[in-house]
Amino acid sequence: MKISAVALLGLFATCTGAANPPKGGFPSVSFAPRGGGSTAPLSQAAELTPEDAPLLRDIQMLSDMLEEVVKKDDPEADALYRKFRSLGLDRASDPNNSDALEAMIAYAKDLTSEQALGVMRIFSIALNLINSAEVAHRLRVTRDHELKADKNAHVGPLPMLEDSMRGTIENILDNGMGTVDEIVKKLTKEKVEIVLTAHPTEVNRRTLLRKYRQIATVLKNLDRPDLHPYERSEAISSLQRLVASIWGSDEIRRQRPTPQIEAQGGIAVIESVLWDAVPSYLRKLNAQCQVSLGRSLPVDFVPIKFASWIGGDRDGNPNVTPEVTTEVVCNQRLRAAKLFLDELNVLYNELAISTRFSPEMEALAATITDSHDVLEKYRRVCGHIRKRLIKTIKDCEIELERLTNKDSIAATEVGAVSQLSGWQNVKPIRTSEDLMEPLMIMYNSLTSTGYDEVANGRLVDVIRRVSAFGTTLVRLDIREESTRHTLAVDAITRHLGIGSYAQWDEEARLSFLQAELAGKRPLFRTRDIEEISDDDDVRKTLRVFETASELGPEALGAYVISQAQTTSDVLAVMLLQKQFGMTANNGNLMRVVPLFETLNDLTNAPSVINTLFQIPTYMGQCKGKQEVMVGYSDSAKDAGRLAACWAQYTAQEKMVQVAKKYGVELTFFHGKGGTVGRGGNPALFRAVLSHPPNTINGRFRVTEQGEMITQNFGSVPIAERTLDIYTSAVLCEGFTKHVEPSQNWRDQMDRVAEISCAGYRHLVREEPRFVPYFRQATPELELGTLNIGSRPAKRNPKGGIESLRAIPWTFAWTQTRTHLSAWLGVADALNVDGADLEGLQDMYKNWPWFREIIDLVAMVLSKTDFSISKNYDDQLVDKTEELTSLGKEVRERLVNTRKSVLKVTESTDVAGPHVALLRASSKIRNPYVDPINIIQAEILKRFRASSDEVEKEILQDALRVSIGGISQGLRNSG
Repeated sequence: MKISAVALLGLFATCTGAANPPKGGFPSVSFAPRGGGSTAPLSQAAELTPEDAPLLRDIQMLSDMLEEVVKKDDPEADALYRKFRSLGLDRASDPNNSDALEAMIAYAKDLTSEQALGVMRIFSIALNLINSAEVAHRLRVTRDHELKADKNAHVGPLPMLEDSMRGTIENILDNGMGTVDEIVKKLTKEKVEIVLTAHPTEVNRRTLLRKYRQIATVLKNLDRPDLHPYERSEAISSLQRLVASIWGSDEIRRQRPTPQIEAQGGIAVIESVLWDAVPSYLRKLNAQCQVSLGRSLPVDFVPIKFASWIGGDRDGNPNVTPEVTTEVVCNQRLRAAKLFLDELNVLYNELAISTRFSPEMEALAATITDSHDVLEKYRRVCGHIRKRLIKTIKDCEIELERLTNKDSIAATEVGAVSQLSGWQNVKPIRTSEDLMEPLMIMYNSLTSTGYDEVANGRLVDVIRRVSAFGTTLVRLDIREESTRHTLAVDAITRHLGIGSYAQWDEEARLSFLQAELAGKRPLFRTRDIEEISDDDDVRKTLRVFETASELGPEALGAYVISQAQTTSDVLAVMLLQKQFGMTANNGNLMRVVPLFETLNDLTNAPSVINTLFQIPTYMGQCKGKQEVMVGYSDSAKDAGRLAACWAQYTAQEKMVQVAKKYGVELTFFHGKGGTVGRGGNPALFRAVLSHPPNTINGRFRVTEQGEMITQNFGSVPIAERTLDIYTSAVLCEGFTKHVEPSQNWRDQMDRVAEISCAGYRHLVREEPRFVPYFRQATPELELGTLNIGSRPAKRNPKGGIESLRAIPWTFAWTQTRTHLSAWLGVADALNVDGADLEGLQDMYKNWPWFREIIDLVAMVLSKTDFSISKNYDDQLVDKTEELTSLGKEVRERLVNTRKSVLKVTESTDVAGPHVALLRASSKIRNPYVDPINIIQAEILKRFRASSDEVEKEILQDALRVSIGGISQGLRNSG
């Protein structure tokens, strides 16, 4: 049913008991039941529902607070903001009415540079406040579903949702998909690893992110029914202070972050959120299994772990040096030791037990002679672990001082505990087993002597933290581009006088590499690195392996080879590891992971690993396990969305067959971004289930980056929900009977891939007008001013579009609401009739994988805006026939894509040229995003034309804020 703005305000009064409606307003919106009780972000919901009224109430409250602050500080900016927002609301109410848009364009031309900056700041903050309100609302809806559950049912602590462990277990059992034993077996073998990356897509500063998280927390607390009026008043005052402090902050990053600072951001997510979220979720998961399955999980079982690229990803980033990697790992070890020390301090106080110990506990305590705890043997062990942790902290401080030439601040943070006598005489903690062994002995002792309640308290949480985070919080992957290894081996062969490895063909390279891997002697003396080559890059590559060999296996994860194309690319990394003593025999070998990321590379990937698995020396080292990374971002940038998806599907299928042939356990590592154009899918549960059959098997590794880290792990409750979705999705996938595509469907996808790729590449690669159009019509050239990452935007600074990274490529089109990178080429393949159309419609109805792809394209199309995109052209593109005609062609392609998607889905949901597929989220956000887009186009035009350095500086700030605002409004960037 349609609810007018007036009725909506009435709904506010009903929900809040407010006598007076809020000051602002919203466009006319539709309320409809939300199927399945989804707690996903509103951006995934089809319509607003009555249960979303509290969200709208919170948004209005925060908006009023912001307006009050701005009105006092800058009444002119506030008046302009109100004017633009009013026009945004008018346009949202009737997208086909061009009057509001034309008025915004006219008003934007009259803004001074200072006014533009002020208005941009207000809109950007307003959108961030909306996002904070949505975070709180997601938690509210989840909680409501939990409380509405049947009180007599065995509900457990997790929500009864399809994408939760409770819902998944019940679904499997109720539908006869599996037994209790089968569920427990698959769950306890589940291995999910989420890899945090520093890819520059989070535009907010960490300082402001913390404040927005605090706002979400306060909003959540305001829902408490037992809140005293004074407490409510204090909470409101807290929100007002937070909003005021945000307005008073500088939201612009003035300096590009270093890899070390980026790594600190990753550690901050673990320290402030995941450190508590992981054991909390595991406690709930165990309780749910007890209720739903009648089974408890192993105390040290952790289905989800975390890794990181931050400080190890050197692909095209000269700022990530071997010294940086060492510093990052050392700092992670320091932070882990401090966190575990805090935990052991609590355990020391809790475990003041002086009777009944197991024989193993007695034996362990007897090995510790330097302790004042004579009778309380758990304390004696905890005290010894504390000393070892203090020793670890001190060693890390010394190492960091050596690396950075700065005094470590950590020395003052250990506090009085550092006064424990004897810490200088113990060994530091180096491995997880150093912690796990004594903790498990204590746990088993407590449970075997009648202290089960004590054992299952804080001690279990610490054990699970050791399993999840180890001694460095996250294992660090190293990533480097394949040609770097080729040049390093080439320098070695030249140094040895046996020729140029780089000039050898693949057969010669493989022959050399196999012979050297089978041999025992090193290629050169490690101390002679400087003599191998005069090339700094070669020496740096060799130093990376030297550094890795010194950091130890617990600190490191995978060695990822980007741009991998051949079997020799993998063996070259194996040989360089061997040179520095990293082998499977000594347990110091990093697993080598080829990353296939272009259409050709994906097509050739099965052949590459087939050759690899035929090499005895390699098979002896990999121990029957192989990980392969699939690049979603670059393959989509290379070939377009549909061709890339089909190449990823068929490549994984064929690689699974190859691995099965050789008895290798194959794990896929999915390199996805946040946006659909880079392989992202905001619906995590469906994303996992939509992978090709037999490619997960309980093992799932995926990147999580930029703004998606904030969205999925921004608070403890949200992080717990994300962990629940991942765990349940991988479990459910293991019991799902996938639809295998028929030969007709495969033939149809071959046609779709070929035609869509040709259409995509024709425009991007072959059309001479495209590059100048792209650079004029989007803020691509200005994105570098954001300072949101340490990595350059291009692999090759002198290259063109082909060298542009997938992130800025997608980011630029997202800003203009064109989203070209996600849909270009789709219409070429889908705009068919007759038997081909019937075939596509059949695939959409009956093939979940294909349906998910088309639905994601549809979701992106719902975010496109024909008129906004055209305004960028009108304001920024040279008025030449060549460029203006190309812009018109792009928008015609957009319209045709909408029509073709609706034909395939057999939908009639067309609402004019602006919006073909509506989402509830856009109805709330578009009144804020539309004005930013209009003003951004005006800012870009002035910035590019201005020669006044003072004005350009103001315009640049306004541009930076606008880019961040649009990213927050659309909930994604790159």
